[in-house]
Amino acid sequence: MEQLERRGYSLIVTARDCFQVCGLAELFRVKYKRIGRHYGKRKLLKALGLTIRALQLLPTGLREKPDLALSHGSRSQVMVCAALRIPSLVIFDYEYADFLPFLRPTWLMAPEVIPDSAIKANKHTVFRYPGIKEDVYVPAFRPDPGIRAELGLDDNSVIVTARPPANEAHYHNPESDTLFHAAIDFLTSKPSVRIVVLPRNAKQASAIRKTWPQLFASGTMLIPERAIDGLNLMWHSDLVISGGGTMNREAAALNVPVYSVFRGTIGAVDRYLASRGRLVLLESVEDVRARLVVTRRSRQVPARVGGRNTLDTIVDHISAVMDSRTASAKSEVACGASATR
Repeated sequence: MEQLERRGYSLIVTARDCFQVCGLAELFRVKYKRIGRHYGKRKLLKALGLTIRALQLLPTGLREKPDLALSHGSRSQVMVCAALRIPSLVIFDYEYADFLPFLRPTWLMAPEVIPDSAIKANKHTVFRYPGIKEDVYVPAFRPDPGIRAELGLDDNSVIVTARPPANEAHYHNPESDTLFHAAIDFLTSKPSVRIVVLPRNAKQASAIRKTWPQLFASGTMLIPERAIDGLNLMWHSDLVISGGGTMNREAAALNVPVYSVFRGTIGAVDRYLASRGRLVLLESVEDVRARLVVTRRSRQVPARVGGRNTLDTIVDHISAVMDSRTASAKSEVACGASATR
């Protein structure tokens, strides 16, 4: 967003009221329009919610008339673009996520590590970028030690950031829940471990509190009261365990030890990170016991991972699309769940 604005584009940002999207937008002072919400894990409700949110996005599309709609996988935005003939660019980094079979974005953008054979689209409509999407923003990260005091974390504990599996996602595999439970039980059997859990929604937070009430009572496990900077929390952690892609990859980009309990189909990005020892894929309860290393790590030198190549390449591609659409230097681009002029 910052780079696009520096290049003269105007941004209209929309956010769906689900997980911590709005809370994080407010934390980072992003001006956005709250449109729509999450409708749970049932396929029928997902389809209904998708249609409702598309209808809710329509007035913004009609009023703003954007030159380009940009998102990281917003299906409802693609629906609106098809109806209003707005060009769309969808960025994605998991090749097994479902696209709408009858509605396709105008362009796609994906990491170079995803093979061409995994992308079912005309190669002339697909842009590539080096590295992983987390390389866009991790190089700009600067640690803030205040988070330890905010969460009551002492210097003598082994701090674990834990992100439960996305049990309402269409790609969820119940094996992920089994591995997550095994990991929590294994971690809390070790001395001086404190676990900061980042649930995906209030329902999941309630379930976690009911599953491990004794851990919350003892202070071994805690859930932050508000949305927090995940990068900062992970940097001040000794290890990360997660059932989802982004936090795993953020930890890998920060060089923080990270373990994945994701048991859906493993995507090319995670296979790439695992092959380089930057991510450990836990595939069984036995793996949890054998491969999970619980120890404190050195955090004396802040993360300085990668350069600006990923960010610059992505923004260059967006600029190229805009140049192909309009000669106006004042074009507006839609970011987040929608955006544009």
